[in-house]
Amino acid sequence: MRIGLLTEGGYPYVGGEGGVWCDRLVRGLDRHEFDVYAFSTGQAQEDAGWVALPPQVTRVRTAPLWAAEEDGVVHGRRARRRFTEHYGELAAALCTAAEPGTAEKPGTAEADRFTNALHGLAELARDEGGLVAALRSEQAVRALEHACRTPGARRTAREARVPDLLTVAGHLERALRPLSLDWYEEDGLGAVDLCHAASGGIAALPGLLACHFFGVPLLVTEYGVRLRTHYLTRPDASPAVRSLLAAFHGLLTAETYRAASYLVPGNAHARRWQERCGADRAKLRTIHPGLDATPFARVGEDRPEGREKGGNRERREHADPHTLVWTGRVEPAKDLVSLLHAFAEVRAAEPGTRLRIVGRPSGPEGEAYLGHCRALAAQLFPDEADGPHAVGRNPVIFEELGGPGAETTADVHAGGTVTVLSSVVEGFPVGLIEAMFCGRATVSTDVGAVVEVIGGTGLVVPPRNPRALAEACVSLLRDPERRARLGAAARARALELFSVEQNVAAFHALYLETVARTPVRRPVLDGAGDPQPFAAPAEAHVPGHWTEPTPRAVPTWAVETPEPVTETVR
Repeated sequence: MRIGLLTEGGYPYVGGEGGVWCDRLVRGLDRHEFDVYAFSTGQAQEDAGWVALPPQVTRVRTAPLWAAEEDGVVHGRRARRRFTEHYGELAAALCTAAEPGTAEKPGTAEADRFTNALHGLAELARDEGGLVAALRSEQAVRALEHACRTPGARRTAREARVPDLLTVAGHLERALRPLSLDWYEEDGLGAVDLCHAASGGIAALPGLLACHFFGVPLLVTEYGVRLRTHYLTRPDASPAVRSLLAAFHGLLTAETYRAASYLVPGNAHARRWQERCGADRAKLRTIHPGLDATPFARVGEDRPEGREKGGNRERREHADPHTLVWTGRVEPAKDLVSLLHAFAEVRAAEPGTRLRIVGRPSGPEGEAYLGHCRALAAQLFPDEADGPHAVGRNPVIFEELGGPGAETTADVHAGGTVTVLSSVVEGFPVGLIEAMFCGRATVSTDVGAVVEVIGGTGLVVPPRNPRALAEACVSLLRDPERRARLGAAARARALELFSVEQNVAAFHALYLETVARTPVRRPVLDGAGDPQPFAAPAEAHVPGHWTEPTPRAVPTWAVETPEPVTETVR
């Protein structure tokens, strides 16, 4: 099978978002071919280069979303008329769509209007060579202004001023840049058997066009729903800008969900968002992200040793039974302030307990937050000493991954007995799964997909509740047998649900199911490149369950070079 993998700001770039997941998927499906179509998000990402690609990646084509060079295409009068018509229809759909966040859903008329306009612009770009200049032209701004002033437009659209129109037109120009690419040819996306978009939004747009031009089935994976991200961005923009851009991304998401053969949320939280955004439940297939369990095997399989003493079996834990561990990016959403206040209550109940905070700040905001947390820890826990001549030590230790005793995440979890997550906002908690791989008991706040990941293998408390967090930690610190039971159950659950192997196997099965439901689009060729007229069964030309035809058994007498029936006697 030949798969077109569509990414935005990720694979095959080094350090791209979701790049590790895509790399594991491609390497795990080494019996298939992959054509990678990637959008870069900045010059720094392009300068960093690509990761090492396996041999099953047969082609890589990239395009920048952060810049668009003039293509020199000058439209004639007829082409300009076509552009004005299609762009005006797209703008009209944005101005009449339902307000985001209301109970009213986008109507069929608006969705069809948006889809027809999008396809019309794509066909114009294919016929004329690109839309870069047209999307940047005054003609586009005037078409958008006309749609906003037309009777029937929403109040927020009618209130748009010239700066608002320029902002919206500039965003649409960037979002519609994929229409001008030369990827939509018979030897491009038309040659793949399946398009797999690693995220929704702009990354799925080439898959929509491949489905429109060639009937290629589309599979969309969303570990984080892009439409939700667009709703939460631009809080300082005017109501008109927010409304029009939300309408565009809402209609694009609705069309993506409609055209996709299957939608793959990474967890129940993302699945609920997709359903809220109009996804058909029959198309949803939840596949959890896969993590490599190998780096954590040493810690996870390290069982407590025992020795006979006085006829009783005495258990001894390798990890420090008085150490709590927190790992992740240091930022306000992780709510380390609540964790520190909770740890103050833990110290009051269990004086010998320590807390290791291992992570790096995320940007300037994270740096400031880390400084605030260090100051709070110094205030809550002044240096303690065992005696008047001993050196005190703060029970809260701030570290970065890669330092002594914290070379890897597995080393961090190996040095503690309970892993804590204190976030107020969380998507899919990868750090929690790593602790589960290590066989560690966990205490977490009930946010995002935490309950889905933990199941019944850890303790879950409400967010922003230091007392509940402290009580849960103390209960595990005082009960080593319970910690061992929860840790073993957590490791078993992680190996069953969140390993790379289950992720790859699930996608492989979904690939086969998607292709099995897709009619044959291209003739089957023989070794010389000539079509084989009866190679595909007749039912392959209609939608339904089918598989690729298996070659029929050929009798030995029909072989072109038959073997002799008698042996040569010497």
